[in-house]
Amino acid sequence: MLAQLKRTTTIFKTELKAYRFAIKHAGTPKAAKVLLGAAVGYTLLPFDIIPDFIPVIGHIDDAIIVPLLIIAALGMIPPEVMQECREQARNAMKENA
Repeated sequence: MLAQLKRTTTIFKTELKAYRFAIKHAGTPKAAKVLLGAAVGYTLLPFDIIPDFIPVIGHIDDAIIVPLLIIAALGMIPPEVMQECREQARNAMKENA
């Protein structure tokens, strides 16, 4: 169980790093950069469409909007660009380990 959690955490961190590389990559369309930035911003900003202090519903909007923004952005990014960014992220994770 603990090994599975560690593996999932590593994958999550690597993907986040890959998204950061994708935002900076010249081959990433501007619209995808905006969507990825919006996903990060929506996650970090203290205000939401539905405030988080409303039980259950306040967090459901985060669980729906952020993944949809990321999925839409990844659909616009050429696969070879994402592959390159994921490889850069894996290498960066190895250097930090």
